[in-house]
Amino acid sequence: MAHVNTVLGPVAPEELGYVAIHEHVGYGMPGSELDTKWWKPFEARVDETMAQLRQFHAYGGRTFVDMTGICNGRDVDYYQVLSAKTGVHIIACTGFVGGDTALKHFATASVEYLADVFVHEITEGIGTTGAKAGVIKVGVSRGGRMTELDKRIYRAAGRAARATGVPIVTHLAIDAEPAVEIFHDERMPLDRVIFGHADDGVNHDKTNHAWIAAQGGIVGFDTFGYDLELPDPPFWGRKRAERLAHFRQFHAEYPDQVLAGVDANCSPLGWPGVKGHTVNYLFEELIPDLREAGIDDAEITRLFVTRPAEFYTVQPIT
Repeated sequence: MAHVNTVLGPVAPEELGYVAIHEHVGYGMPGSELDTKWWKPFEARVDETMAQLRQFHAYGGRTFVDMTGICNGRDVDYYQVLSAKTGVHIIACTGFVGGDTALKHFATASVEYLADVFVHEITEGIGTTGAKAGVIKVGVSRGGRMTELDKRIYRAAGRAARATGVPIVTHLAIDAEPAVEIFHDERMPLDRVIFGHADDGVNHDKTNHAWIAAQGGIVGFDTFGYDLELPDPPFWGRKRAERLAHFRQFHAEYPDQVLAGVDANCSPLGWPGVKGHTVNYLFEELIPDLREAGIDDAEITRLFVTRPAEFYTVQPIT
């Protein structure tokens, strides 16, 4: 039976509803939990996150894909509690945001070892939670070029995805050529990969969007809401209208190879976060902007319901 792995067990794809395709319950760099400057009591983080997820559910959101990798604050026991209390399906990931966030134990690991870790978390569960990962996260390290460790992680992800049927999501779509070569080597279909953050304010002009689509990959416009119009915008921010126009142009050319999201962080770990940006930007700003730009309700449903459900469904690869 077709299913999606969530932290509370397998769910039928048609139950996913509106999907926030790339989000974070609480993301931080390794060691951020020791940074007392921005530390919040656990109760405060729970209150902050629960309020956002309940509002997400009230708007009609049903699935939150947490893309917080190993070593970056992933806490699946916590996700299970949040999901049970809010009614929001949470999909957890295995993998790493980038090689530069992998602690030394993993940084020196072989492709075979990394692939075994990913497969175990997808088929057996993460830690002692019993929750099975529903997606593999990989990424390009700071500096904009894939490191040797990044390449080992991508290769391990390709092998694990082929073995288990879950998809892959990348952090950044820059330096995509070696990624595509690795996935081809591992016989990983590119329509099971989202090349993410292709729209951010730092890397959008370094990303070969059309080339990725021509190879068969899916391009993620998934940093909507990090607007330069915010009171204190992040360095990766971008003008709201410019990002929307970029999406509209790409969507018009490649409607089947683009997905959209907001990459929000419910309660950041070890840094203050970005005020004024939550997962609910999806309903409060992004979907209204898309409607105003001429995208009809049928296409909005396809972008945020149908296509994400297809993508996150476990699909054996032959």
